[in-house]
Amino acid sequence: MAEDIRWVKTHCARMDHGGCALLVGVKDNRIVKVKGDPDGFLNKGYICPKGLASPDRLTHPDRLKYPLKRAGKRGEGKWERISWQEALKEIAQNLGKIKEKYGARAVAFGLGMPKGLDHFVLIRLANLFGSPNVVTSQDVCHAPREITGIHTCGFYPVADFHHKSKLIVLWASNITSTNEEGEISSMLLKQLKNGAELVVIDPRKIDLVKKSKKWLQIRPGTDHALALGLLNVIIEESLYDRDFVDKWTYGFEDLKNHVREYTPEKVSEITWVPPDLIRETARLYAISKPAVIQWGNPIEHNIHTFHITRALICLMAICGNLDIPGGNVQAKDPKIMGLGQFVRADLFPNKWKEMISTYHHTIPRLMTVPPAFFRKAILEGIPYPVKGFYAMCANPMMSYADSPQTYKAFMNLDFIAIADLFMTPTAAMADIVLPVASQFEFNDIGHFGLGHGYILARPKVVDPPEECWPDIKIINELGKLISPTEYWHDDYNQFLEDVLKPAGLTYGQFVDKGYLKGHERYNAYEKKGFRTPTGKVELKLSTAEKFNLPSLPEFSGPPEDDDPDYPLVLTSSKSRYFLHSSYRWIKGLRDKRPHPKAEINPETAGKYGIIEGDVVVIETRFGRITHIAHITDIVDPRVISASHGWWFPEANVETLFDWERSNFNMLTSTEKLNKQFGTPNLKGIGCRIKPEPK
Repeated sequence: MAEDIRWVKTHCARMDHGGCALLVGVKDNRIVKVKGDPDGFLNKGYICPKGLASPDRLTHPDRLKYPLKRAGKRGEGKWERISWQEALKEIAQNLGKIKEKYGARAVAFGLGMPKGLDHFVLIRLANLFGSPNVVTSQDVCHAPREITGIHTCGFYPVADFHHKSKLIVLWASNITSTNEEGEISSMLLKQLKNGAELVVIDPRKIDLVKKSKKWLQIRPGTDHALALGLLNVIIEESLYDRDFVDKWTYGFEDLKNHVREYTPEKVSEITWVPPDLIRETARLYAISKPAVIQWGNPIEHNIHTFHITRALICLMAICGNLDIPGGNVQAKDPKIMGLGQFVRADLFPNKWKEMISTYHHTIPRLMTVPPAFFRKAILEGIPYPVKGFYAMCANPMMSYADSPQTYKAFMNLDFIAIADLFMTPTAAMADIVLPVASQFEFNDIGHFGLGHGYILARPKVVDPPEECWPDIKIINELGKLISPTEYWHDDYNQFLEDVLKPAGLTYGQFVDKGYLKGHERYNAYEKKGFRTPTGKVELKLSTAEKFNLPSLPEFSGPPEDDDPDYPLVLTSSKSRYFLHSSYRWIKGLRDKRPHPKAEINPETAGKYGIIEGDVVVIETRFGRITHIAHITDIVDPRVISASHGWWFPEANVETLFDWERSNFNMLTSTEKLNKQFGTPNLKGIGCRIKPEPK
């Protein structure tokens, strides 16, 4: 009966960083319905296919239900059931042995993408254990934009969809398929409905091209050249905001002289975007105020991400679109516990000096370890050996560049423990596997520590299976065994109360409110300047020499040199039905996207004798995989777009679920890394394609 359903308000989680407000219908401790909450702060009733299907994860027959200990050789897929007490004791003893022999820094703690408060509880654990090494994929996700922003203008410039913009530039952001970090597509669509114009910059003809005024079909990996070309036009034609530039920028004359050589004609040869389209786009952005750049994660997928991000912030600045309503803004957090206090950074004041990253001279403020440097420490002992790994919400076998290198590194670790919802290729490599509670099964706070100026309530909706623990609880109990007990709680839910105490709220009161948002303040620089050494937006970095950074955004070529043996340019895309390597076990979603697909232009398909539905081999200098051919004009004839994150949950655990067959990161490498973030090339790689021999 409908009247027996209990409706609970919460927010989506474990899916990007979440953000959509949900109404969840519950009956007999089972979710029977999920729908978007029309009162949602971000989504206003919108919900994506993954959100609708998310309860199916909780009741899936393949879900992990109890702790497991490896019974055979690593990766062999043989397990024995153990108790939680045994599992935690086993982890504590092994990490303790490594600490005693090699030091605490020989243990690394790993995090994946979908996070809540547990992300920061794990950083707290690493700090209290004494390890400076928290390994994440921030090198290719979020950190280049956030940290480069802090160095350039003193903050992370977030797209403001909450106020009217005259122009929206979607730069490498396929927002109707992959809502990113709280930027929900329904907010953008409302802006368009209310008259905002749209420019799309993307190698693929994404759905929003139909609604755009201009589409710049860029060569993958050349975004920095395009941004420099736009700067050239805006400066040469004196279209910039002269008042803002004169008062609030540092190094404008240097930038002006620097971009003079990046004419639309020169940039067109690099980017494949016609010169007139470059000029028209530059003029449109310059005269439209406010204009906002919604920059997507793909700009962080090659070794030039620092230059791309710097150039885009220069664009925002010289056109006066920084820190204004409807532009790219500095979000202010609500009155909650500070991140440093929560993770107990005070107890590890020398952390930066101890980190693996410091040896490699990564950019200051990058407080996580790039995966390439983590694996170098395992395989080569540089700068010191790493022997143990504890990770949650992570599938590095699929998500780290150069997957064979990840496999080799894991085979060389003394001990691995993984906490996850399902057995994955990564969990199958572990010594201990812990079953977790998932979204809807524990109390959580969303968006804490992400720099977007708000936090979201994620109250528990149903009870988890008896032996499935929330990650926060796992870390809290493990923390008592491997670090001083006084820094941990009797009940892990107290962490939620800690965060909210400065706001004068209990967690229950926070849930009633639904979210907390920081006070909206714009043009803050008019009173205090920008939080940079010069007090201005640093178009030219004043700290360049000090930190050995390039002072101006540069273009030194595409991510990889052209190679006649690999004549096509490889990129990748994510599906709206999956999150990175997750969700492929849910039948309703898998039925919509059953195979990894390679998008191939009809001209290219004809040239190589490929027809729709063929199994095709994609090769780079680093490896080969197979995909299913999809013939489409969505891509340029010179480009192949492969699918990201593919493994096969229906395959055998003994083969690590066929992790090599279609895994995009079999095609990538860590031979080239940028200095600032340790970022490898994930896009703009030379490739070739052919039908698989029958």
